[in-house]
Amino acid sequence: DHIGGIPYLLRKVNIPNVYATGIAINLINNKLSEFNNIPINLVEYNHDSVYNFKNFEVSFFRTNHSIPDSFGIAIKTRLGYILHTGDFKFDFTPLFKHTDYAKLTTFSEKGVLCLLADSTNANVKNFSASERKISDSIKSIFGQIKGRIIISTFASNVHRIQQIVEACVLHNRKIIVFGRSMEKTVNVSQKLNYIKAPSGTFITAKEFPHLPPENITILSTGSQGEPLAALSRIADGTHRTIKIIPGDTIVFSSSPIPGNQEAVNRTINKLYRAGCNVIINSPLTDTHTSGHASETELKIMLSLTKPKYFVPIHGEYSMLRRHVELAVSTGVEAENCFILDNGEVLTFSDKKVSVTHSVQCGDVYIDSNNFDIDNNIIKERKIMSDDGMLAVIFSAQQYKLTKTPNIVSRGFIYVKSSEALIEDISEKVEQIYNDYYSKTKKFFKNHLINIITSELSDYIYEKTEKKPMIVPIIMNF
Repeated sequence: DHIGGIPYLLRKVNIPNVYATGIAINLINNKLSEFNNIPINLVEYNHDSVYNFKNFEVSFFRTNHSIPDSFGIAIKTRLGYILHTGDFKFDFTPLFKHTDYAKLTTFSEKGVLCLLADSTNANVKNFSASERKISDSIKSIFGQIKGRIIISTFASNVHRIQQIVEACVLHNRKIIVFGRSMEKTVNVSQKLNYIKAPSGTFITAKEFPHLPPENITILSTGSQGEPLAALSRIADGTHRTIKIIPGDTIVFSSSPIPGNQEAVNRTINKLYRAGCNVIINSPLTDTHTSGHASETELKIMLSLTKPKYFVPIHGEYSMLRRHVELAVSTGVEAENCFILDNGEVLTFSDKKVSVTHSVQCGDVYIDSNNFDIDNNIIKERKIMSDDGMLAVIFSAQQYKLTKTPNIVSRGFIYVKSSEALIEDISEKVEQIYNDYYSKTKKFFKNHLINIITSELSDYIYEKTEKKPMIVPIIMNF
């Protein structure tokens, strides 16, 4: 369910084939439809698929997660199997198919060289609740609500969307979907029969105003407080279709991802101010369960696979560290556990296993035109957001200034209340210009711009302890 980076990766790297299951292929194709000329060859696999390459063989084992057809990857090498769990949990009463426990046991019997496992909930002790329990809870909550319901969850959580559909059918409610990613997931999942709903359950924006509030459920993105998501715009009163009606009930069928709590709280407060009732996940409501394995489930995975080496993945450092402790408690030698930084390469040979080198990696920022953005541009925007911009505009003829430099400030200082500083800066520019000419007797425009930028930056910091972006503009040079 993490596919947003694929179009940008394919522009950078020549990848002959991308292997995915049916629902993932459809979601990827939908994503790629937003871009032009992205080369890709999608190959659909299933639980029986096996692919042979030069030095290894790849097969798959079914897992449980919030999106259907989740699989871990088994890479068979001459030294043993390397298993990558992907995002997973153990759900003994799943809404769809069970984890392939038999395959995990078979890998163990043949020898698991290394396990790479999801660490998101390594610090959570309780067993992750079954999706089936959440289904019963949502049906109960919907039965108690008399007015309109707005429910938000992760767009990739197909299981949850199906639970919401079943609750709406049970309580005679129609569903309208808002949020582009949610709309795409619903369309793809219905096409593949992962979401099953009687005809007429989903309605359009034109149909829903004609229904009474007690017969309407709005399914929305924005469970993490994302500022541009549908629920945030509803809370702000800026959504073009949905306006809050006092007495609406908002259900968060999610839990905040670490780092998103403040944004979620901000959205909840806005909804309360608008007169809504808000239901969040709690031990009393059970509107959400994690799609990630808790401490007990992680120990089960380690016990089933019995890896010789272990690499915790997908989590904050504290989670990775706790996962190592769990691995050691199940019998993995402490010296055989590796917490890797992004980019570090763990190399296996006949005699030893070690981190041999690192590859360059890091965040790649994408601008609004769908192209990755240079780090220098990010740096410039950061400077302007912190300390503003200062433009220095002057004219020069025959290597002499024709008039006093003009100083324009944006987001740095308020000119009218800082006239003395503006005058000092203007005089400093004249001094830098004259000193440059007296030393060189020649002018190189780009070199002069660099000198002004550097010296003026130091001067302004000495005066204000700020470092605005300085933009010298030389006219008639």
